[in-house]
Amino acid sequence: MATISVLSRLRGVTGLGLGAPLVVLLMMAMLVLPLPAFLLDLLFTFNIALSLLILLVVLYTLRPLDFAVFPTVLLVATLLRLSLNVASARVVLMEGHKGPDAAGKVIEAFGEFVIGGNYTVGIVVFIILVVINFVVVTKGAGRVSEVSARFTLDAMPGKQMAIDADLNAGLINQDEARARRIEVTSEADFYGSMDGASKFVRGDAVAGILILFINIIGGLIVGVAQHGLPFGEALHNYTLLTIGDGLVAQLPSLLLSVASAIIVTRVSSSTEDIGQQFSTQFLADPKPLALSAAVIGLLGLIPGMPNFVFLLLASALGASAYMITQRKRQQALVVAEERAVPQLAAPEVKELGWDDVQPVDLIGLEVGYRLIPLVDKNQGGQLMSKIKGVRKKLSQELGFLIPSVHIRDNLDLSPNAYRVTLLGVTSGEAEVLPERLMAINPGRVYGVLKGVEGKDPAFGLEAVWIEPDQRDHAQTLGYTVVDPSTVVATHLSHLLQSNAHQLFGHEEAQQLLDNLGRMAPKLVEDLVPKTLPLGVVVKVLQNLLQENVPIRDVRTIAETLAEYGGRSQDPAILTAVVRAALGRLIVQKISGIEKEIPVITLDPDLEQLLQRILQTTGQDTAGIEPGLAEQIHTALEEKTQKLEMEGQPAILLVSSPIRPWLARFVRHTIVGLNVLAYNEIPEDRQVKVVATIGQRG
Repeated sequence: MATISVLSRLRGVTGLGLGAPLVVLLMMAMLVLPLPAFLLDLLFTFNIALSLLILLVVLYTLRPLDFAVFPTVLLVATLLRLSLNVASARVVLMEGHKGPDAAGKVIEAFGEFVIGGNYTVGIVVFIILVVINFVVVTKGAGRVSEVSARFTLDAMPGKQMAIDADLNAGLINQDEARARRIEVTSEADFYGSMDGASKFVRGDAVAGILILFINIIGGLIVGVAQHGLPFGEALHNYTLLTIGDGLVAQLPSLLLSVASAIIVTRVSSSTEDIGQQFSTQFLADPKPLALSAAVIGLLGLIPGMPNFVFLLLASALGASAYMITQRKRQQALVVAEERAVPQLAAPEVKELGWDDVQPVDLIGLEVGYRLIPLVDKNQGGQLMSKIKGVRKKLSQELGFLIPSVHIRDNLDLSPNAYRVTLLGVTSGEAEVLPERLMAINPGRVYGVLKGVEGKDPAFGLEAVWIEPDQRDHAQTLGYTVVDPSTVVATHLSHLLQSNAHQLFGHEEAQQLLDNLGRMAPKLVEDLVPKTLPLGVVVKVLQNLLQENVPIRDVRTIAETLAEYGGRSQDPAILTAVVRAALGRLIVQKISGIEKEIPVITLDPDLEQLLQRILQTTGQDTAGIEPGLAEQIHTALEEKTQKLEMEGQPAILLVSSPIRPWLARFVRHTIVGLNVLAYNEIPEDRQVKVVATIGQRG
């Protein structure tokens, strides 16, 4: 990362952004123009330095996506090396009869110093390097790239669903969701590119072998036939030059192959590079070091063994194990001192007062003792921040400030259990496994997971508690994978949204009116208390929230209440007129911006029958025959399920007098059915009747 940032600054100052086009032009020039020996030395040195720089950038990169241009860099570096091979081959064949230094000092150094001037040794060393590069490194890196690309593409739907789940739960905002979607797409593009780029590296290794033999055979022909050299001298000169040329090319090729293998085999981390991961994971436990020291030490005591070397290495391993053990002990003592609670003197007993009578929490969350790390920031708990995100999202959606959540531990609960209370009454409770992840079945998956069976506490979906290392596999199978904090936060969000009307009271209503008063003071002054008492306004707003109607548009609500408040102070009647005024918002929340709205209606005879019954008995004591009520309920449930399967919203459209009763009738029994009145449909929307419920079903 540091190298990349330095290069970025240099590019902005000196125009290094032209580097890639210049390299391409340079490669084209090397293919057609003869190069002098000095320029070849410079380019070979640059090629080695470039490969070393790429390898170091890979080692210090925290995540593969931080070096997303690597596949392109790999291709350019490979083509540059092959162009150098062509240029050097031309010089070797044209000038090789003059001696081992005909192709420059770099090739001569590799031919003389590295292999001692012995071309037989050079061929063996070259073949060993090619075998290491081709058989071990490039083949393994290519296989890992192929598998990573396939699994990354297979896991994309699951990752997208996880992002949508976090967005819907209020844990992230739209910008964060967009950034995470871009990252998922970039990851798939990167591993797909690496799958193809690995083929270039493998092909380069094959090309190195062919170029070696072509240069040797061509050199012998040129040296013997054209320059009249003796066969032995020609074999010595051209073989040394060819081997030096091949070794100069194979060294950067091997460096790039190693860089490719490292970047596709490492696990992403946002805080640690490879060296830091090695020290924290490989050297975290002193036991393997101590056992290795003991085994090496025993081998060093065997007669005939190189005792000094073995014992020296055993001592180094033992010293490392001892130092790690001491460091861990010191860390444990520091943690113990921080957790030590000083003994306080017994408080003086005092008389009881009203301060001892604590009011109930509006929203409470009680957790078992094993879930305490989820809410403790010092232990890496994220539940507090996620609950804050839930409150922010719901406050923006519903139109009033969701109260704070009071979190405390409860030893009466089972260790893995939690309980959500609203106004001191339990509204929901469930158990989570803090050391595992929940894989939720969204309805269609492609396999079975091993784990602890369970259910999503928010929506009752089938789920499996899995080990963290199964996350990618579960997402590949189509499961939505969430951590325990997200499970609790999503359950809390669902309960708060379903019971928002219980959290809204006089104080919240007054705050809404005070905020509106800054923009429309005359409207608020005429509404409360001149037209309506605050209690009636509170009841109307609670009715709206109970029917999942947001109260964000408080100006429209206040204007409607001010207009109709002089005619009636019945909260039910006022709620109906406010719903009609908010019809555009209600319909858009249900069906989006579609102009045509599919609806279910009641048979006119049935609707008239219900109106007569409700006029006689009243909304709260509707004396509808149980058999008829069951038939209506069954028919509505069937039509709702059919519309949901077709991907359409389920809307029951009825007359205003019977809408409140039908809304209560289906509220808790038919999920997804919305009951609207005719006067709540905006004028710019068209109604399409898709089903009619008759008296007989």
